[in-house]
Amino acid sequence: MQIGFIGLGRMGGPIAENLLKAGHRVTVWNRSHKPLHELLTKGARAAGTPEEALQGEAVFSMLSNDAVMRDLGFNGTLLAKAKKGLIHINMATISGAFARELQAAHHSAGLSYLSAPVFGRPDMAASAQLVIVAGGDAAALKTMQPVFDTISARTVPVGEAAEKANLFKIAGNFMIASEMQSIGEAFALLRKGGVDPAAFHEVLSGRLFTGAVFKNYGLMVLNHQYEPAGFALSLGLKDINLAREAADQLGVPMPTADLAKANYDQAIAWGWQQRDWSAIGEIPAKKAGL
Repeated sequence: MQIGFIGLGRMGGPIAENLLKAGHRVTVWNRSHKPLHELLTKGARAAGTPEEALQGEAVFSMLSNDAVMRDLGFNGTLLAKAKKGLIHINMATISGAFARELQAAHHSAGLSYLSAPVFGRPDMAASAQLVIVAGGDAAALKTMQPVFDTISARTVPVGEAAEKANLFKIAGNFMIASEMQSIGEAFALLRKGGVDPAAFHEVLSGRLFTGAVFKNYGLMVLNHQYEPAGFALSLGLKDINLAREAADQLGVPMPTADLAKANYDQAIAWGWQQRDWSAIGEIPAKKAGL
């Protein structure tokens, strides 16, 4: 398949590389040129402009937020330059309202749109172990499923309303952030009371909290390993704000999201925005004077 890829950050780069490994013809565009070089040596073609990446059968985008996508014109002007019938797979975590806007704009332009945010960190992107949550046109999803199978371990379809995929991802990221907050509080309590949090983590990760969040993020908090970031703290704040925005729109109280926002705001004020978002687990210790 002839595929475009826009946005070659920590996640986008490995996904694009896996598309190349699967034998697809991939045209890549990124605002900064540095991430392009390695992919070009592996067979990718460089697009001089974003619209050059929209001339194949499909285009993936992995950009940081709604504003960046608007700046590129994904809600209108850029679409007018795309090849008719193109399928756009947007893997970013964006707001539900913007997902609805994008789906409508693509339909008006004669294009197909899929919201396909992913769960997983850069190492999982590189090993094709991501989980893709897909919302949008069913025919487009059927076309893209064999491609998704080469870059992920599982696809979770959530229906033809694209924003449902984004709500799914936003709720998931909220739960991850909440668990990292509770990990930090528990570790700070133990340290303050003279108990080894490493022993606590070892016992609970083998018995009660056997999931990847407690095991992996717990180790990062335990060892204060926040750099280099797999997912920047500033992006964690963005996702918490998306959860709070969705909660307001749907009339759902989410006091834990309000607490997480306050802690991420504090971390940003301390200059931690480029640390991994798991650094939220460090905040209780710092506030406790540890």
